[in-house]
Amino acid sequence: MLSQLQEGARMESETAMTKALEDAFKEAQKLPEREQDQLAAAIRAEIDAEHAWEAKLASSGDALAELADEALLEHRSGRTVPLDPDEH
Repeated sequence: MLSQLQEGARMESETAMTKALEDAFKEAQKLPEREQDQLAAAIRAEIDAEHAWEAKLASSGDALAELADEALLEHRSGRTVPLDPDEH
C-alpha cells in the first residue's frame, strides 16, 4: 500500500521526493500493513487539508486586499498605535 502512495506522489509531483521523505517511507515500509494504511490516510488528509487551505486563501484575495487597504488607511490617518512586543 505504501509503495502505491510513493508512486502516486512521484507521478503527481514535478519535483523528486526529498531524501528525508524517501527515508521516512523506507522506515514506514517496515510497519505492519494496518499501520501503513493509517499513515497513508494521515498523509493524504494532510495534503487534502493543505490543498483546501490554498484554495480558500486564493478565493479570499479580494477580501484580504480590502482589509489591507483599510488597515493602511487607518494607519495613515493616525488611528493606529505601535505595538510593543514586550508589553503584556
